[in-house]
Amino acid sequence: MKIIVQKFGGTSLATPENQQMAVDKIVSAIKNGYRPVVVVSAMGRNGSPYATDTLKNLLSIDGTMTDSRHMDLLLSCGEVISAVILSSKLQKTGYESEALTGWQAGIVTNDHFGCAEILSIEKEVLRSYLDKNIVPVVTGFQGMTMNREITTLGRGGSDTTAAALGAALSAECVEIYTDVDGIMTADPRVVQDACILDEIHYDEVFQMADQGAKVIHPRAVEIARQNNLSLRIKNTHSDHPGTLICSQRQHFDLRYAAKDPQNLLTAVTQKNNISQVIIFKMETGLQDESRLFSKMADLGISIDMINFSPERKMFTIDEEKVSALKHLLMDYPVKFKVTTDLSKVTVIGNRMTGIPGVMATVFSALAEEGIRILQSSDSHATISCLVRENEASKAVQNLHRFFNLHNKKFQSPFQTF
Repeated sequence: MKIIVQKFGGTSLATPENQQMAVDKIVSAIKNGYRPVVVVSAMGRNGSPYATDTLKNLLSIDGTMTDSRHMDLLLSCGEVISAVILSSKLQKTGYESEALTGWQAGIVTNDHFGCAEILSIEKEVLRSYLDKNIVPVVTGFQGMTMNREITTLGRGGSDTTAAALGAALSAECVEIYTDVDGIMTADPRVVQDACILDEIHYDEVFQMADQGAKVIHPRAVEIARQNNLSLRIKNTHSDHPGTLICSQRQHFDLRYAAKDPQNLLTAVTQKNNISQVIIFKMETGLQDESRLFSKMADLGISIDMINFSPERKMFTIDEEKVSALKHLLMDYPVKFKVTTDLSKVTVIGNRMTGIPGVMATVFSALAEEGIRILQSSDSHATISCLVRENEASKAVQNLHRFFNLHNKKFQSPFQTF
């Protein structure tokens, strides 16, 4: 039995016309010999009647939120509506189908309401439908605890559901349908000549999602990587083959890289609303510093681009956490400086590892536009630069041009294995 998981996002289900396009994709998979398992998000985006954010606003109009258990119960309704509508359309097209909630599909989670993790999937439940040639349409984003409490999986939860079901069922592939033709070398709203990647490594797309590109949730990528499961990002509105996310073996000649450093990168991303924090040395010693960072963690303040020395601690945080951090720092005998309205611009590419001159090219691209780098950090597959937010788009455009990403009608140096 060849199983394929097809996940349709909110925009893919927002209108009757879009819903019919989704049905056509499912029917096409059946005609190509697959047994599809369909996963759906809530219809539309914020402002649409049944979108997740719209439902959430029903309980937070006065600025306060209800308890997380009640919130999960409410939010689960959006996907239920989508599943019933899409399943009904499949039936009208002549294909047997059943709408299933996450818990009816056998998805068991822990009890962390609002951000639950999947503990197990009773795969025999879905296999029983497939054995009868019934197309199960499963609500994404949700599951049930061992105590039969409804939970949701947090942002990107439907992607996570699709990847988890694909892994549990040993699917041939998981197709993530959205309103774009695939993953692009940069945000096309920023870079007009950004192009679609034919394929991309798990590590690279994970970094793209983590560094601000809204392509697929990092948790879904991690599940796929752990299970060597191929993902494909596709457009509900076209027949474009999309972008394949898979496990790949690198075949890359370092001598070729030295001759053509413009073929090293895969993408450039931009993450806004970042603030830089510099905490100068505490005269009271390391224990106070340790307590301070423990308190920051307790307040949910996540730090990034970390650069610590005996004289100062420099890092970045999300701008929404600045007020909480300042309030906390007032209780400590410490001098600090906070700079707001910054962006983190990141170049991504597994092939840059061990290749000299990449950082120099990044600096040259930004220096050409007079863009000052306030801080930088790097990993084996990324180089990130902190810049003023009003200069971030220009930084992305120039990096995209310097590394020749506009010419990536992608001849990948990777080979799938």
